[in-house]
Amino acid sequence: MFDQADLSGIVGKRLIYTYDNGWNYELYVKNATTIDYRIHSGIVGGRWVKEQKVYLVRVAADVYKISWTEPTGTDVSLMANLADKVFHGTIFFPRWIMNHPEKTVCFQNDFIPKMEAYRAEGPAYPTEVIDEFATITVVQDCGENNEAVINCPPSELPANFPENLK
Repeated sequence: MFDQADLSGIVGKRLIYTYDNGWNYELYVKNATTIDYRIHSGIVGGRWVKEQKVYLVRVAADVYKISWTEPTGTDVSLMANLADKVFHGTIFFPRWIMNHPEKTVCFQNDFIPKMEAYRAEGPAYPTEVIDEFATITVVQDCGENNEAVINCPPSELPANFPENLK
């Protein structure tokens, strides 16, 4: 039996993954309650976020679930199988994001009141559900609470990113 309370296998890890639909994401599990992330491509490619509060649980020896609600009204639930380097993500986008994804392409932390206003304005429904598998291409141990892991938008990364991490 595995220790459900032991999150050490994922805390401090940078995960870079590509969904089967081609969208590229990067997630840093900063600590047991917080992530930072960058979206490299997809309908909201270019967006990046720091200090997102999450629910993190261990569901098997090398499998973790990370869930959160964004100020935009988007709900996300990710399952990371680190042993097999497989992700499964379910993203519940409110309709306003599907209608105007460009409104979220920013450093969200600088625009939280604006994101909350867009969310309140809506429309919220019908929700768009993205339910996809992804391949984890990078697992890098960066240590806990490392502010340097995700510290700029994807557009400012070196041309050889993420190859320069390996």
